[in-house]
Amino acid sequence: MTDRGGTLQRDVPGALGAHWDGRGCHFAVYSQHAEAVELCLFDAPHRHESARLRLPDCTDGVWHGYLPGVRPGQLYGYRVHGPYRPEDGHRFNANKLLLDPYARQIAGELRWHDALYGYRIGSRRADLSFDRRDSAVHVPKAVITDDYFDWGDDRPPRVPWSDTVIYEMHLRGFTRLREDLPGHDRGTFGALGHPRTIDYLRRLGITAVELLPIQAYLHDRELIERGLANYWGYNTLAWFAPHPAYLSDGTLGQIKWAVRELHAAGIEVILDIVFNHSCEGSELGPTLSLRGLDNASYYRLHADDPRHTVNDTGCGNTLDFTHPRTIQLAMDALRYWVSEFHVDGFRFDLGVTMGREAYGFDPGAGFFDALLQDPLLARTKLISEPWDIGPGGYQLGNHPPGIAEWNGRYRDDLRGYWRGDDGMRGALAARLQGSADIFEHRRRLPYASVNFVTAHDGFTLADLVAYEHKRNEANGEDGRDGTDDNISCGWGQDGPTDDAAILDLRDRVRRSQLATLLFALGTPMLLAGDEFGQTQNGNNNVYCQDNETAWLQWRLLDAPRGAGMRDFVARLLSLRREHALLRCRDFLHGRDIGNSGLPDLSWFDENGKRLTSADWRNDIAHLLAVRRGAARSDGGVDLVLLLFNGDRAAHRFCLPQPAAAYRCLIDTADPDAGERAVEDPSCEVAAHSVVLLAGQLEARQRDDAAGADAPTDEGPNESADGVHD
Repeated sequence: MTDRGGTLQRDVPGALGAHWDGRGCHFAVYSQHAEAVELCLFDAPHRHESARLRLPDCTDGVWHGYLPGVRPGQLYGYRVHGPYRPEDGHRFNANKLLLDPYARQIAGELRWHDALYGYRIGSRRADLSFDRRDSAVHVPKAVITDDYFDWGDDRPPRVPWSDTVIYEMHLRGFTRLREDLPGHDRGTFGALGHPRTIDYLRRLGITAVELLPIQAYLHDRELIERGLANYWGYNTLAWFAPHPAYLSDGTLGQIKWAVRELHAAGIEVILDIVFNHSCEGSELGPTLSLRGLDNASYYRLHADDPRHTVNDTGCGNTLDFTHPRTIQLAMDALRYWVSEFHVDGFRFDLGVTMGREAYGFDPGAGFFDALLQDPLLARTKLISEPWDIGPGGYQLGNHPPGIAEWNGRYRDDLRGYWRGDDGMRGALAARLQGSADIFEHRRRLPYASVNFVTAHDGFTLADLVAYEHKRNEANGEDGRDGTDDNISCGWGQDGPTDDAAILDLRDRVRRSQLATLLFALGTPMLLAGDEFGQTQNGNNNVYCQDNETAWLQWRLLDAPRGAGMRDFVARLLSLRREHALLRCRDFLHGRDIGNSGLPDLSWFDENGKRLTSADWRNDIAHLLAVRRGAARSDGGVDLVLLLFNGDRAAHRFCLPQPAAAYRCLIDTADPDAGERAVEDPSCEVAAHSVVLLAGQLEARQRDDAAGADAPTDEGPNESADGVHD
């Protein structure tokens, strides 16, 4: 093993990665069990190296050196020497070029080849064999970067959680078919930052975009062989580097520009990030980065058989968040995206994995402690997907304060209620309450519940009311992929139809689901395209469909149904902004509003009577009224009254006492109706509909009404899910 092309100088250990200082570059990479590390330089992505230089020092497991004269744009990778003993967890193979896990940009695409594996494919000894072929020409290379960007007067919007509305989107799919954008920019950050895109988002009324993974990822070999691709990107290769295809001009500055433009419109940027596993798969996967750098440090291995990786993620491997260097990798990546790209938050895919200690999930795990005490990251929006497939993998409500959680219970209960399932009135009430039964502990607030009816994983909203069974044949897995339990309904027909009555009913149910989502306490999340009827033709797992099945069909906005639904969603969002009682910062408990004798939260049946314990246990009840109230500075009381009819027939709701001057703000059965005064003491609510009323009690009326709303003595006003006032 000899150096070619120069010598690395010794230097003091610094930050991991490659850092250019204006005259040369500091290199540092972690490997506790390596015996030697070589830096390899390249002139082009798919050529052999032009130089191979040994890193001269190792300090506390960090191999480091300084190379003078090297400049931004230089391509590099590592070769790591050490024991190849899979039975002990070590898989060093210096024939395999490794990507720096701290690479800030990458060049070239991975070309699948058997040389990418540390063992000999097809050998009778499987992964205990050793492959001596050089993998360098087949793998992407890291690029030394210059991070300068003129941010001007950019400032994070810092939208309060109680005002936040998240819009989940796939960066490529969102604009790939936008014909009003420049062709070369579609599907990239160049399109996300375009004025037309930002104007659309601003007019819709969302406050944050949540991007599916934008970090560099791999297309799985088996998908490539089936003519498909890893569209979603939950297969990370490098946590600091963006996926090259998402940069239409090839520069990191394009991301920063897009973030700056979104910030100027008051829109935050949240990144979906995957730390639970890497793209290297199980012990039978390729050797691309972490596996060859230090398999036994970065991955969880079976204690009694370290040849095999622990698979609590369902993706072949699990990163070891009991190891301080794995925590450091994640923390350094998060800080980089905040400091260099000004992103406003993160959603952690399979977030339970990051909270796993040797004994199981712990809300006080090392990663969570590091995250929440970090002065930069603790100010961002942090969201966890609260499950993985390991032991005790569903941890909804059990994350530490400061981290919000995707609320799958909200999704399932809302779908069940609007499908007309029995026994769902109490569940609906609990979810409208911000899922206080799940989250109201340790001083957590309603924002901790990220509410959604649809997300990237599953049916779109239009498909949820059109398909009773998934249609995933195009994925090539014989229908085994994607959930079978969609809690969906076709409302008269399974799949597409030209029946106007069925289409009208489906639209009404969609509007009711959206209204319920946006008027519940908690943080609402919309799936991009749901606002105009995006369909995936019944495919509920488009992870491998990088085509028009998954890309947003903007032509739907040209049709009256699509445009009408978009306008309706914008109206819902406008109402949410205008009425604080639709987005309460705190949980409500039926407490007296400013000594008025009126509670801040009350539940009623369609007769205007407060619900008793027996009422909550009525499994065939599908009607619910909820009233929220708040004091005004002039001594009066603001009220909102939500009327829910999940039944298949219309019902007249008697408005509860005390009588207030109500106006009907929205009726999901009549989306084109404007606001109107409610003159009668009752209100007709069509089947499968929501009606929102807003009213006021002046100070004199409030005093006269004191005591009129006292609870009955028939039992506590409590639901089976613990909702109470």
